[in-house]
Amino acid sequence: MSADPSTSRIVALEDDAAFWDDRATITACLREPIPRIPPWFGYDERGSELFESITRLPTYYLTRVERGLLERHAAHMAELVGCRVAELGSGSAKKTGLLLRECAARAATTYLPVDVSREMLLSSDLALRAAIPDLTVTGLWGRYEAGLDWLGDPANRADGPLVVAFLGSNLGNTTPEERAALLNRIAGTLRPGDGFLVSVDLLKPAADFETCYNDPPGHSAFADFRLNHLAHLNRRFDADFDLAGFVPRAHYNSGRTVVEGHLYATREHTVRIPGLDMTLRFRAGDSINVGFSAKFEPDHFVADLSGRGLTRQEHWIDDEQAYGLFLFRRD
Repeated sequence: MSADPSTSRIVALEDDAAFWDDRATITACLREPIPRIPPWFGYDERGSELFESITRLPTYYLTRVERGLLERHAAHMAELVGCRVAELGSGSAKKTGLLLRECAARAATTYLPVDVSREMLLSSDLALRAAIPDLTVTGLWGRYEAGLDWLGDPANRADGPLVVAFLGSNLGNTTPEERAALLNRIAGTLRPGDGFLVSVDLLKPAADFETCYNDPPGHSAFADFRLNHLAHLNRRFDADFDLAGFVPRAHYNSGRTVVEGHLYATREHTVRIPGLDMTLRFRAGDSINVGFSAKFEPDHFVADLSGRGLTRQEHWIDDEQAYGLFLFRRD
């Protein structure tokens, strides 16, 4: 039996999807020494669809390995997680559904996905409720910070512990400063006894990362996704980026242990962005950053979160020690 779209509940956390028009943040990022487009800006309706195509690439191991961990350990995770689960950057929630099914088999379960794509919230809600009848879904439309504010509001809290999930190695898609601020905010939102379920990609040879984060022959998913950042700026702020004037490429910065996704200008040219009252000048070889993906050493990661009042309760790492899911509890 399919779910009824008219019964979907989506709460708009930022008026009129204001995050798309956050000119201050976008302008500040574009004025960095290497211009940068903030991560959420890549996940408009088109960008969210394109990212789904990335997860199906034969060389993109993150989704495959994380799904394998969830398939193998979801029952154990559900025993520890409980029946009230929020998720930051939920996307299609296909992998999360493996956990939610096990949670709902034990007790009536509430799922609170946070995402900037209203379309993705709606489609994932319908799919999950059709597959898991005892699941209640309330979509939270906005950025991570707005979602955490809503979750931390006493008016929105129910009895029992809350677990905030942050899957897909999305924690790594931030600068170190952004990541520290976000982790502090998560820790501040959780009450004692609440949980934080997070996945991270672990350190490995640079060649593994560069194979994973670039298109294999015959595919264009990463290129299409990264170029859509410029197309979104064109649509939103009347910019005149020529997408044919940029070549996408990701590389691994071993010093910072982060994969950086860039669009490299193929020629000298000027880009005008009237909606931001900005002009960007590119020489051949200059780049614009359209994504970070930080990589982690497990012990250092656990120690970092311990310093924020989060104690590791359990962890699940794949057989190749390449990827991990960690469950923390708020002290």
